[in-house]
Amino acid sequence: MDISTIVGVVASLAIVFTVQILEGGSPASIILIPSMLLVFGGAFMAGMAGGVLKDATGIGKQLQKAFLAKVTPPTQLVDNVVKLAERARREGLLALEDAVKTVEHPFLKRGLQLAIDGTDPEELHDILHAEIAAKKKADKAGSKLFENMGGYAPTIGIIGTVMGLVHVLENLNKPETLGHSISAAFVATLWGVLSANLIWLPIAARLTRLSAVEAEEMELVVDGVLAIQAGSNPRLVAQKLRSLLPPDEAKKAEAAANTKKAA
Repeated sequence: MDISTIVGVVASLAIVFTVQILEGGSPASIILIPSMLLVFGGAFMAGMAGGVLKDATGIGKQLQKAFLAKVTPPTQLVDNVVKLAERARREGLLALEDAVKTVEHPFLKRGLQLAIDGTDPEELHDILHAEIAAKKKADKAGSKLFENMGGYAPTIGIIGTVMGLVHVLENLNKPETLGHSISAAFVATLWGVLSANLIWLPIAARLTRLSAVEAEEMELVVDGVLAIQAGSNPRLVAQKLRSLLPPDEAKKAEAAANTKKAA
């Protein structure tokens, strides 16, 4: 599990409350249920209003993905594809029919099955790339809700502050409560800006980043499956797939391959 989002969000909120304490304030002074309900509830409802119901009902899965997603090293995927290429080169493409059952990567599994079933290379390319495009669209819709919430939250916070100030003006005859009422009014703006920049927008960026990583993996799988189907030399398959990796990952993959050869 990649814990960057958990650490980032929790640590940023901890910093906010720590600064509040260091400045002589109390964390309880900014934890006001009415303000938080207005900002969080209002931002979610406004985000839902700007999309379709499916986006809103799927927010739980998107949050789970953002906080608990597992990012596997691409070098591991390259190694798996190269092993399959070696077996296909040695025993033939149909020999992979048993190996497909043990493949954990779902996209690689589907691609191999299509290749084994004799799908035309061009059709195989089109089918797999269509699936990648569909995934990108679905991922974009999932992150869009959080982007919208990040855009609406600060304005809703200002609405809460205006509502609070209206309440202050209604009670000018009670000067002893003005200080508390004014500070409470501005808490809504605080939570609006805070939630947008420390929660919603980072989550949207995280989902976008995960989508890009997964799409890159899928592109790598497409090239690997087509190379296996064409009966390419496993060494050439490995070099081609490593060329698609980021420079650091490509160096790691090459070093690991050299180590295996030396052994």
